[in-house]
Amino acid sequence: MTISVPALLEPVLAVARKAGDSILEVYQSGFTVDRKDDDSPVTAADEAANQLIIRALSRLTPSLPVISEEQPVPTWRRRQTWSFYWLLDPLDGTREFIRRNGQFAVNIALIEDGRPVLGVVHAPTDGRSWFGGPGIGAFHETRNGSRSVIQTRRHASPPYRVVLGRSRPRPHVRDMLARLPEHEILHCGSSIKICLIAEGEADLFPRLGPISEWDLAAPQAILEAAGGGVLDLGQLAPLRYNQRSSLTLRDVVAVGDPDARWWQCLQSEPVA
Repeated sequence: MTISVPALLEPVLAVARKAGDSILEVYQSGFTVDRKDDDSPVTAADEAANQLIIRALSRLTPSLPVISEEQPVPTWRRRQTWSFYWLLDPLDGTREFIRRNGQFAVNIALIEDGRPVLGVVHAPTDGRSWFGGPGIGAFHETRNGSRSVIQTRRHASPPYRVVLGRSRPRPHVRDMLARLPEHEILHCGSSIKICLIAEGEADLFPRLGPISEWDLAAPQAILEAAGGGVLDLGQLAPLRYNQRSSLTLRDVVAVGDPDARWWQCLQSEPVA
């Protein structure tokens, strides 16, 4: 199958913006919170954005399958034959949406042979978008359409900027942070955390514990294009997708400068 990845960038960005508009309609009109089978929250905004994106992608690339947080995941037997597919989280940060703090996003990624080759992250409340992929470049766009090339902070010096979620860090996260050189903490929700690293506003996002593939694929494509990486913390290797039956990953780290040695002290064992 031949796919022109760069040609998909602008159409997918437009889809993400439209999904963001559908999310804002619910956000501004009031909503109820339901629970999925795994007890995670879901709202009408998740469902509306999912339907809009699925319809748009089926028109744009009718031959490509889609994995979405908001619909049943195809079986591993079926998925392991895929070379290209879409991976999306229609509303990343549903808890932030419910808390009404504005820090939620639309995530759309294109995966080729286990690697994210195109990513779009759109923040509906302020209209910002981050997008790109390896070989394409990484970009930031404001609500008024002003677009700029972004890149990570290379050769950064202390205090390093570590971005975390808005919840209070658990004890094992605090222990990990204690091993870092001098640093300051920035708090942010959803995939926007990794986008801040891509545009040079932060240096590191450690995630200990489980995280779903659809939370990471789109920002990983952008971050890699900007000079950074999203890595398995145990192997220090770039994340790969759809490699096993489960779509849950554990213990990952997003870094602005993969060549910097300081962040590797996050590992439980010192890096030689």
